[in-house]
Amino acid sequence: MEKLFVQEVPEIYDGLIEIKSSSRDPGSRAKICVKAVDTSLDPVGACVGMRGSRVQAVVNELQGEKIDIVNWSEDPAILVSNALSPAEVQRVNVDNERKKLDVILTEENLSKAIGRRGQNVRLATKLLNYEINIMTDAEDSERRQLEFKEKTENFVKNLELDETLGQLLVAEGFSTIDDIKDSSVENLMKIEGIEEDTARALIERAKDFHEKDQEDISQKIKELGLQDALINLKGLTPGMLVTLGEQKILSLEDFADLASDELTGGYDVIKGERVKIQGYLEDFALSKDEADELIMSARNIVYKD
Repeated sequence: MEKLFVQEVPEIYDGLIEIKSSSRDPGSRAKICVKAVDTSLDPVGACVGMRGSRVQAVVNELQGEKIDIVNWSEDPAILVSNALSPAEVQRVNVDNERKKLDVILTEENLSKAIGRRGQNVRLATKLLNYEINIMTDAEDSERRQLEFKEKTENFVKNLELDETLGQLLVAEGFSTIDDIKDSSVENLMKIEGIEEDTARALIERAKDFHEKDQEDISQKIKELGLQDALINLKGLTPGMLVTLGEQKILSLEDFADLASDELTGGYDVIKGERVKIQGYLEDFALSKDEADELIMSARNIVYKD
């Protein structure tokens, strides 16, 4: 498809427009992302051509395959909004480190963004090389409230805090006990209402909890019967190992047989309904690329002979 566009669009051939990426569901639908090197050009318009002549020539060569031409942007939020057209996106939460995008839109735009049998979001995911999680505003609000409640309860229970202090820490951006353990007294004292004694006590409790938690996890891994080869796989944390063991994934061979989606989770479309698929390691915020790398590392060891 990219070669056909080079052939049909002189500006691409001449290097005035660059093809950044493309994705296809052969025989059905495709997306191609283009950027104007010469900023005076409209890259999408140039690829479409007068009355659609250029893109239609490519469509004809591909036996009628529908093609979406997407305008490139360095900003992933803008790019994913372009890629999910014709759906209208309300906002996007970007996690560049894990290459994940939470796309929030109205209920009316949900089916447009997902596309028939999930095709639109699937092609957009390949185009951007970001994991895309589509949700309504109500779902996003519910998720945020649940996360806030869970983080607060974690602090209250494990650090023996009152609920107000737990909520304050979460509101100030502390998500885990490790965040508090790794913080400084000075940093905690920047929070209104936390004095030096309280800050030191918080850090000390967090360190004590972390030490005990690591001991409990090590014991749990032994009890679950995980094999040494899996325990020693670089990239798997003790917490991940416990979770895998609880799912009866005990050997390196078991892990090598998994697909990345089984680790990270996501959404699928079953009988026209969007269904949440829970991943084994979803709670550890593992990206698809990280999951792929872990699985490939396991396969390289298992099948090296």
